[in-house]
Amino acid sequence: MTLKLALDTDSTTAPYEQLRAQIAEQARSGRLPVGYKLPTVRGLAQDLGLAANTVAKAYRALETDGVIETRGRAGTFVAAAGDAAERHAAAAAAAYATEVHRLGLSRDQARAAVTEALRAAYGS
Repeated sequence: MTLKLALDTDSTTAPYEQLRAQIAEQARSGRLPVGYKLPTVRGLAQDLGLAANTVAKAYRALETDGVIETRGRAGTFVAAAGDAAERHAAAAAAAYATEVHRLGLSRDQARAAVTEALRAAYGS
């Protein structure tokens, strides 16, 4: 299995976000298995024609999300992200539920807000 990335230079989405989203999707779908070693920041930046800071920003976001892990000099690897992503989503959902309750919204109003936010994030 290899990392396959295609950046759209005409997109309004920032290159680091395109990179982050593609690596995250490939890791979560299993196309990049747990333990897969990612290219170095400099190596990937050179391959994609990006600044090293752009790749580093994507890697930092992926690490924060639990998708990848850096093991010092050994490199950067795909982490067992499913559990971390699910825990993060559950924590965000709990915070959301607390906030909409504090605001006095009904369950239907809270669900409608989530549905609209998901529609905006995923399209249609």
